Amino acid sequence: MEAAPPTSGVAALNKKLLHLIGGACALALASVQPAAAQSQTDPGSPAAERATESLRDQQLRSGGVRSGASQRTSRRAPAAPRPEEVVAAAQRQLESAGIECQVQEAINPGVAGDAQVYEVACLDAPGYILVASEPPQTFNCLELAGSAYVSQIEDPEADTGQQCSLPANQNGLELIGGWAREAGVTCRLDEALAIGKTSGGETVYEVGCDGVDGYHLDKTAEGWRAQDCLLVVAGQGVCRFTTPDEQKATVQAKLAGTEAADCAVEQFRLMGQNDNGRFFEVKCAAAGEGYVARIKDDVAQQIYSCATAQNIGGGCTLTQTPAAATSEQ
Repeated sequence: MEAAPPTSGVAALNKKLLHLIGGACALALASVQPAAAQSQTDPGSPAAERATESLRDQQLRSGGVRSGASQRTSRRAPAAPRPEEVVAAAQRQLESAGIECQVQEAINPGVAGDAQVYEVACLDAPGYILVASEPPQTFNCLELAGSAYVSQIEDPEADTGQQCSLPANQNGLELIGGWAREAGVTCRLDEALAIGKTSGGETVYEVGCDGVDGYHLDKTAEGWRAQDCLLVVAGQGVCRFTTPDEQKATVQAKLAGTEAADCAVEQFRLMGQNDNGRFFEVKCAAAGEGYVARIKDDVAQQIYSCATAQNIGGGCTLTQTPAAATSEQ
């Protein structure tokens, strides 16, 4: 994952937590429609605004976010809670927020005003940073890392806000990869990240594959759904973990066993699709050689040379067919 490392120090924690509460977890991607944020993570909700105002007022009175270990008072500082007490407290807060999570590990890096702040690692699920305000505010570790990645692409100097630091929360490839397998993805995964939200509010993930086309993933009522990047990019979307060469290799493999098997794919385009499959135009490295391939269920069902494909989707536009061959049709 590309999450920025946590910064130590009370002042840095203050700044990052305020940034977090202020809405640093929003994800952005042109091809993914943003959805109304869920109540437990919506920094623009009235409850969140009240919490933010309360935190700022208390910081003016008390000097900001404070860590119990660094707080100097005239009274003896209370004993630090035991690890199991931190886990139990974090579990209660997550249940209060309606988050399903079996807490495996939790830390308490400090407080924001009077609200305790926790980072929790969950069993077989994403971890969270949560602010034990009223109501609790929760921030998904995968979404925070995705937001940081997108922000730093746009501005390498961008402040990415508080990020999850527990080693158990650096598990994005494992978690997202498991969901990709459920969706039928069989390639060897090498990258995975949360990249945005659907119009229905579900988080969208991208996975990269070693040497071949990658996918976008989202959760539906029927389960996890994968959309290959060939289709995403054809629809003007973005796949950051898939290169043009990986996509050419994917199209090349679909031509195996056909009369176009010897075509060294130089360019391709998705022409359209219907119930009979997808139609790709393929330009080969050899001058004047190109094909239209009808592919269904990941297998080429029919191959047309560009010289005979004028009536299919407007014909070939990447390959200039010899005039003599064209005139014969």
